[in-house]
Amino acid sequence: MGFATFMSSSLGRGLRGVAGLALIALGLATGSIVLVIVGVVPLAASVSDVCLFAPLFGASLKSADVRAKGK
Repeated sequence: MGFATFMSSSLGRGLRGVAGLALIALGLATGSIVLVIVGVVPLAASVSDVCLFAPLFGASLKSADVRAKGK
C-alpha cells in the first residue's frame, strides 16, 4: 500500500504528470502515435487526481481518498 500512497501524494501526482509529458514528447519526436497515446494516460490521471495503480493495492481510485486515509 506504500506505493499507492506515494503515487497518490502531490509528489506522485507530479511524477505522473512529468512522465506523461515525457512520453508524449518522445512520441512526437519519434513519430510514434502509440507513445503519445500511452503518455496521455498518466497525464490525464495526474490532471484528474486519480491513481490508476491504487485499486491494484486495495486502495481507492481517487487520490484524495487515499491521502485522507493516510492521515
